Order: sequence, then C-alpha cells, then structure tokens
Amino acid sequence: MRQFNVTVNGVAYQVSVEEAGASSAPVAVAVAPATAPVAAPAPVAAAAPVAAPAAAPVAAGEKITAPMPGTILDIKVSQGATVKKGDVLLILEAMKMENEIMAPGDGTVKQIAVAKGASVNSGDVLVVIG
Repeated sequence: MRQFNVTVNGVAYQVSVEEAGASSAPVAVAVAPATAPVAAPAPVAAAAPVAAPAAAPVAAGEKITAPMPGTILDIKVSQGATVKKGDVLLILEAMKMENEIMAPGDGTVKQIAVAKGASVNSGDVLVVIG
C-alpha cells in the first residue's frame, strides 16, 4: 500500500493506493480527508497594466456615439461632407444586424473617429458633426 497526499480544489486528501503488480486483481483506493491544514497558494503578482494607445483628439461639435457594441461595416460620409438630419453616416453591425447610424441634425462632418472594420463599444465617439 502506498500513501499519497492529493489536493483537489484547495482541499487536501490522504489517499492510500494498493499496487496491483502483475496480477489482474482490482485496485483498492481509500480516500480520507487529510488532517494537516492546507496553505493557500501564494498570490501571483499582477502584471503592470499596459497603457492604452492615446486616442485621436475629438473635434469640437456634436458627437455621435455608438448606441451598442459592434463592428463598423461601412462609412457612408467623408470628412467635410455636408449632411442633413436623417442622413446615414455609417453602418454598425451588432448581433448580426446592420444598424444605420443617422445624423441627428444638419451640419458638416468635422471628424470621423472610426475606421471601417473597427470594433466599437457602447458610447464610443463615431462621428463629430459641427
């Protein structure tokens, strides 16, 4: 009979295992909780956070933000273009649906803050209209 200490999910067990040898006799296993306290694993030092790349400064004007997380499929306007209320600015794919992001009012596109294929989060600035 051989004795082993086994830790499973932070609980230590003392296990006795009988060697079967060359015979085909069944192996008997007895499991009993260990009486020795188990030390918690040493905490691993967290890696230093990596600073996110600095985002391009956002131009002054009305900021059109992403209503939900998704991917930019297409940009329908260019910087400097004049838009009217309701014009489609870009297409945002979210949950396998294409969502048209429209101009909330008349103006000129001051800045396009995203690129085609970019992933955006809810609240990210997409376009600035002035």
